[in-house]
Amino acid sequence: MCKIRITIAAVLAVVMLAGCSSGSVHADNASSPAQEESVSSAESSASARRILVAYFSQAGEQYNVGVVEKGNTQIVAEMIAEETGADLFHIERQESYPEKLNELLPVAQDEQKSSARPELSADVEGWDQYDTVFLGYPIWWGDMPMPVYTFLESHDFSGKTIIPFDTNGGSGLANTVDAIARACPGAAVQDGLAVTGTDAQNNQDKTKEEVQDFLKGLGY
Repeated sequence: MCKIRITIAAVLAVVMLAGCSSGSVHADNASSPAQEESVSSAESSASARRILVAYFSQAGEQYNVGVVEKGNTQIVAEMIAEETGADLFHIERQESYPEKLNELLPVAQDEQKSSARPELSADVEGWDQYDTVFLGYPIWWGDMPMPVYTFLESHDFSGKTIIPFDTNGGSGLANTVDAIARACPGAAVQDGLAVTGTDAQNNQDKTKEEVQDFLKGLGY
């Protein structure tokens, strides 16, 4: 009789524990259909957003920063791409600009005076998949370098959002936001971010904070 009573008691204890355990797990893991739908919607929205950071940047000898291995604008472009998970595309002239400043200046000035559209070395793959384009460039004599115009005029920006950013010697964005809007009438062009070239090269902690604050203001 003792053995039977012990066995019955043990069985009852196991059943009770199993029942409590089952109820506890169910409560912790339970989620409403609305919650599941909200999570699914957020994940879908994040995965659907495709962002491109397209930038022109010049290395070599540069105004106010000396000879650099990585251009000012490239530094900012890489920060934006890191923060947003975007793809990067370097806008490059088919024939590279001279790296010495005294040789670069007359070439770039002549292009600007003639509104040249220099040929580019490569194009973006899968252009249609991107809905947002961060567009980066240095300010040269109050304007974008001419290869940036080649890039803008070579693509259909209809329905896309363009977010400009530049590096400069103190001129901010100059009139480039309006210039981009004229070149891409089908795009939604937002106000942009201006970073001094000296900060991009020599004060990258400050630059990264500026980039993060700018992106937070845009909802990134």
